[in-house]
Amino acid sequence: MRADDAPAGPPPSQAGLAGLPPLRAVIAEYGLAARKSLGQHFLLDLNLTARIARAAGDLSGLSVIEIGPGPGGLTRALLATPAACIVAVERDRRCLAALADLQERAGGRLRLVAGDALALDDRTLAPAPRAVVANLPYNIATVLLLRWLQRIADYESLTLMVQREVAERLTASPGSKAYGRLSVITQWRSRAEPVLRLPARAFTPPPKVDSTVVRLVPRPDPETAAWPAMERVTAAAFGKRRKMLRQSLKPLGDAEALLAATGIAPTWRAEDLDIAAFAALARAVDRQGA
Repeated sequence: MRADDAPAGPPPSQAGLAGLPPLRAVIAEYGLAARKSLGQHFLLDLNLTARIARAAGDLSGLSVIEIGPGPGGLTRALLATPAACIVAVERDRRCLAALADLQERAGGRLRLVAGDALALDDRTLAPAPRAVVANLPYNIATVLLLRWLQRIADYESLTLMVQREVAERLTASPGSKAYGRLSVITQWRSRAEPVLRLPARAFTPPPKVDSTVVRLVPRPDPETAAWPAMERVTAAAFGKRRKMLRQSLKPLGDAEALLAATGIAPTWRAEDLDIAAFAALARAVDRQGA
C-alpha cells in the first residue's frame, strides 16, 4: 500500500479527544451538582449522546449551536461529526470551567459562549449554514423553539431533546388530544419527527418525565400567513378549545365573517382544523384588520 493510500485517520481535532476523563469524573472535579433552577439534567451515557448526534443528520460543514452543554457529553459527540464548528452556549460558569479542557483539545472547532440563550441572537454567534443540536433545559425549551421557528429559514435543522409530552404536542395530528397551538405553529413552519426516545433514568439526576429527541427541518413552501396573525388565531381557537369556532374566535372580531370567508364550518372546533385552515384564518384576520 502506498503512503497516500493509507487511511487518513481522524482529523486532529477529533484525535485530540482521545483520553478524555469520564463525565462523572468531570462532574466530581468541578462540583457540577445539577441545579433545578437551570433545568439541568445531565446525559452521561456517551453511546446515547452519539445517537443524538447521528439523529441530527449530516452536519458536514455546518456551524452547530448547542444550548446548555453541561459537562459536555453531547459536545463530545458533536465534535466527532464533520461539523465545521460547535458553538456551546452555557450560563453556568461551573460548566464553562469544566469544558475548558475539551475546548483546548478541539483544535479550534469548539467555541464557548457564556450567557443566557434567551438573551442571545444565535445568528450572530455562528455563521450560516447552521443547525441547532441541544438537550434543552426544560424550563426554556418552548420559548427557544418558538423563537427559532419564527426564523426557521436561518437553520438547516433543529434537533432538540424535550419532554416527551412536548414532543407529542409538536408532532400531533388534527383531532388528537395533544393537538394544539404548538402543534400548528411547529408544523406550519417545519417538518417535525421524533427520532429518539429516552427514559428518565438515562439522566443524572433523572427528571420526572421521559424525553424525546425531535428533528425539525424547515418547510420549503410553508402556508402563507403572517406570524402575528397566526399566533392570534391559534391563541383564540385553542384558548377555548371545547367551544365551537364561532364562539372561540370572537376575540378576533366578527367570527362568523371570518369563518364564512374561509369556508370553515362555524360548528367546528380548533382541533378539527389542519394547518392550511389555520393559515387561511390568519390571512382573513389580516384582511379584516382585526
